Amino acid sequence: MVTPLHAGLRGAAMALLCAGLLAPIAIVVIVSFSGDGYLRFPPESFSLRWYMRFLGDPRWRAALGNSLAIAAMASLLSTLLGFLAAYALVRGGLRAKRAIVSLLLMPLIVPHVITAIAVYFLSARYGLIGIKPWIAVTHSVVALPVVLVILQSALQTVDPNLERAAMVCGCTRWGVFRRVVLPLALPGAVSGALFSFLTSFDELMISLFLAGVRSETLPVRIWNSLLLEVEPTIAAVSSVLIAATVLALLADWLLRRLRAAR
Repeated sequence: MVTPLHAGLRGAAMALLCAGLLAPIAIVVIVSFSGDGYLRFPPESFSLRWYMRFLGDPRWRAALGNSLAIAAMASLLSTLLGFLAAYALVRGGLRAKRAIVSLLLMPLIVPHVITAIAVYFLSARYGLIGIKPWIAVTHSVVALPVVLVILQSALQTVDPNLERAAMVCGCTRWGVFRRVVLPLALPGAVSGALFSFLTSFDELMISLFLAGVRSETLPVRIWNSLLLEVEPTIAAVSSVLIAATVLALLADWLLRRLRAAR
């Protein structure tokens, strides 16, 4: 039996755990508004100068543009492949289904540094270092398992009887997929696209090996800035990344609420 004392202690422990997890994020956000010339907490003054410097520096803007472009391509590719793979696994009668799922989920288990080293040797051999579409392809490798897990769950909620009914009414297999499966699984596909975008946008290790000078992404730019010059601009850029993650999570939450309401 759970007594009020136990419930209170459990609530206090959860509050302390959440505070410990959120404290570093709060410190980074506060430091990003610092008016000081170096990283200091708590700041003596507050200003938007580091956000202005971030937006005014062409190197930071180029890194942001590269990250957005690569993440968009990786999200599109991983969502498309993940949707087709999830549909085949959920509806198909594959004998080696478990082995295929384990193989597709392998990038979640293998450390990214191992994947990055393997992809680097392949890319260096064929001169693919710094090529944005190729970087997007490599990012989609680590984003695909996330999309697959989300879309498998979404497609399992689609009643197969609806597809059978559409085929009985004369609809083709492609028509069933386009008019029945795709609209019903669309919220899950959008969620998968959002999370795959974030996976690519925040990816450091693979980008560190493949970006080169031409396609430096935002995480790589932050890494190089930490090694060469420690300034509050890094905190401002990190706050932008945090804001992008929070917005994506809010969008996914709204989609789930809308789906539940429907």
